[in-house]
Amino acid sequence: MCAAGRRWGRRQRALLWAVLLAAWEAAWGQLRYSVPEEMPKGSFVGDVAKDLGLQLPEIRDRGVRVVSEGRTQYFALHGKTGHLVTGERIDREQLCRLVEKCVLRCELIVEGQMQVYGIQVEIMDINDNAPSFKEVELEETIGETTSPGSRFPLPEAHDPDSGRNSLQSYELSGDEHFSLAVQAGPGGDQRPELVLAKALDREEAAFHELVLRAMDGGDPARTGTARIRVTVVDANDNAPVFNQVEYTVRVPEDVPVGSTLVTVTATDADEGLNGHVKYSLKKVSDMASNIFHLDSQSGAITLLQSLDFEECDSYELDVQARDGGDHFDTAKVTIGVTDTNDNAPVISVRSALSEISEDAPTGTVVALLHVQDRDSGAKGEVRCSLDGNVPFRLEKSYEDYYRVVTARELDREQVSEYNVTMRAADGGSPSLQSSAVLALRVLDVNDNAPVFAEERYSARLAENNAAGALVLTVRATDADWGQNARVRYRLAEGRVRGAPLSSYVSVQAETGALYALRSLDYEQLRELQLCVRAEDGGAPALSSNVSVRLQIVDENDNAPQVLYPPAAAAAAAWSGVELAPRRSEAGALVAKVVAVDADAGQNAWLSYELAKATEPGLFRVGLHSGEVRTARSPLARDAARHSLVVLVRDHGRPALSATATLSVVLAESVAELLAELGSAAHEAAAPGEPAASLTRWLVLAVAAVSCLFVAFLLLLLALRLRRCHRQQLLPPDSGASRGVPVSHFVGIDGVRAFLQSYSHDVSLTADSRKSHLRFSAASCCDTLPARPPPDEPAPLLGDEDPAGAIPSDPAPSSQAQPNTDWRFSQTQRPGTSGSQNGEEAGAWPNNQFDTEMLQAMILASANEAADGNSTLGGGNGTMGLSARYGPQFTLQHVPDYRQNVYIPGSNATLTNAAGKRDAKNAAPAGGNKKKSGKKEKK
Repeated sequence: MCAAGRRWGRRQRALLWAVLLAAWEAAWGQLRYSVPEEMPKGSFVGDVAKDLGLQLPEIRDRGVRVVSEGRTQYFALHGKTGHLVTGERIDREQLCRLVEKCVLRCELIVEGQMQVYGIQVEIMDINDNAPSFKEVELEETIGETTSPGSRFPLPEAHDPDSGRNSLQSYELSGDEHFSLAVQAGPGGDQRPELVLAKALDREEAAFHELVLRAMDGGDPARTGTARIRVTVVDANDNAPVFNQVEYTVRVPEDVPVGSTLVTVTATDADEGLNGHVKYSLKKVSDMASNIFHLDSQSGAITLLQSLDFEECDSYELDVQARDGGDHFDTAKVTIGVTDTNDNAPVISVRSALSEISEDAPTGTVVALLHVQDRDSGAKGEVRCSLDGNVPFRLEKSYEDYYRVVTARELDREQVSEYNVTMRAADGGSPSLQSSAVLALRVLDVNDNAPVFAEERYSARLAENNAAGALVLTVRATDADWGQNARVRYRLAEGRVRGAPLSSYVSVQAETGALYALRSLDYEQLRELQLCVRAEDGGAPALSSNVSVRLQIVDENDNAPQVLYPPAAAAAAAWSGVELAPRRSEAGALVAKVVAVDADAGQNAWLSYELAKATEPGLFRVGLHSGEVRTARSPLARDAARHSLVVLVRDHGRPALSATATLSVVLAESVAELLAELGSAAHEAAAPGEPAASLTRWLVLAVAAVSCLFVAFLLLLLALRLRRCHRQQLLPPDSGASRGVPVSHFVGIDGVRAFLQSYSHDVSLTADSRKSHLRFSAASCCDTLPARPPPDEPAPLLGDEDPAGAIPSDPAPSSQAQPNTDWRFSQTQRPGTSGSQNGEEAGAWPNNQFDTEMLQAMILASANEAADGNSTLGGGNGTMGLSARYGPQFTLQHVPDYRQNVYIPGSNATLTNAAGKRDAKNAAPAGGNKKKSGKKEKK
């Protein structure tokens, strides 16, 4: 009982040590199993999943597989159970001929983890081979004089099994003259010998038949037999003798086939047939018998096929020399094979990736390689490297396994595919090399934003374009690939003139084409500043912006607009009438046509020409200034009333034009002017109209003039108050227009526009038919009338003349010359239609910005005058400027309308010489003055 307990304890300890050994080997990545040979395919070898701690889903998902060396894969992994099974039928004798312990190696590769585990499987021998003799029929010759006890070697049986399953014993049967003796060889092998137990008598029996049996130790035991025929011959005195007991030779494995490796020699002192020696191989393996050949006559051993050091590095042969009798001798021949560098390294790709993302971190495993060289020593040492400057490096993983990992970050935009060449070179001389190529494609990551072809875009588009017109095309490229490189365009949010930018332009999302959605007007919008965004199709998307400047190009789509004379002047008989003294000299300024054009540049350059005149040779018009001057001095025969039609034309293509109609009256005073107007009205009336109708019209005219006068006084009062207020704000020494009567100026942002004013004293008698109209001559003819002294009463219009006519001064004083200090300098005249003396002295303005600003200011004034809402000089013959051009406008931005002020009958134009503007120099010029001492009747 105690003995049984001790045995059970020993078994438990042995089992525990076996489990610990298996766990230690599994922890170090090495598994060991054993399996008998000749197992059918698919037989169980070991539970790999359990021993390595792998789960069955991991085996299926991570690509676990078994790789064996050589062409034949002897093991495989069962995917459903995780068991290691045999992949082929295994014959131990075929795999391990000369190896006592037969171990096959394989590797378990987990591709998902890029891990490798070594597995060793020991092939256990079974008794599947019986002992066999090379020759089943043996011939032995023994002389009859051979003494009993003599020994004769017998051929050995060969059993490829190992251990107890190999050859164990011999038996001899068949004749009492012979017995069997077994000798132990140097390597522990058994050598059978035939022993002569009883003397032979040739005459009694010339032949003896024997049976030699060889038995192994298997269960059941297997046997092999050979028949021995012994021939009894006459006596032979001398036996052959080898000159060496053992022959040893070393040859390289690359020795040519047919070469003589070694020659054995034995001599026999006998003569004749007994002295003739023949050589034979007595003990040789099946493999050696196919490689070497022994010449029975010469004893030369030659090579039948190539040697391979990796298969076997040495061979042992037993050579026997026998004479013509029954004498022989035995020698041992050892042939050693030296290794040569005849095997190049072999690179096997165990696992590899075909694609890798460009944002993969450094150290990512892309391939698992196995490198092996079958040579030995330094010739089998392998050095591995990667060709080229690639972003990968080699790391040794397990024994002869290497991993290819990323050495730095990848960039698909620089290199999209890699052909990584791995080279392995051994240490031989010369060195042998081999290579393997890994094809790896880099997957794109959205790491590049779109890039526009230009830093900024600009385009020009003519105004009045068709809706949907193509403006330009922006183009952006993305260095990424596929969806990440697909670029789409869109407009950035913005507003133009209070409206969304998207209502003006749109961009095609796919092509980047920019279209105008509406017809654009240069006079409203000069340019568009917008931003286009390009966005790729990545996740998250990357984008970039580019600015686009769209310039609207002006077209000649606006005809000139006449500001003066206004279009309403033609409706009234006395409105818009210009006075020209009959004594005017040639070149005297009569009137000025003021026109503007809303276009820009050449389309806004205006020229004036006289299209129609009552007296063609009497007046002329400045081509660029629009000034109407006398071409010659008026003659007595010239009519008093003249109608002039001035054509204003721009320089566009095609040119647009407008006309202005002027009425010019040749008269020396306002009285003559009114008389002429009255006669004109009388002529225009019907022939049968009574005189009362004329009187009624005169009364209406006087009432209108009185209303205008009262409005003018109120305006002057308002301007006076404004001036006082501005003097409190401005420095006291600001004397830009000091000394000029306030009644002759209207302040517009510091610019005083000179206005020609007329002061009217109107008196009506009881008799409507003898109504007297008397105008102050000083305020009618003088451009700058002097203020009357305080003690002198203002002239009034009375009815002292019994004839009812307007009296005239019998001795009128000559007209005073204009003050030359009021002339404008050349640089102070407006550019578009500035007042310039001479016909073509002026030049067109070169600065388009200044021209457009001037035209915009004049056009705004013209629009207000056309609406009838002007608060400054709203009467006929004024410019219609409103107070909205107030302090926010500077002097250089407001057109100077003083060029429109002229003195009838003179060729002088007022200037704004600042140095002489004082009250003393503002004396009135000479003219027809008449002082009335009568008071106004109430």
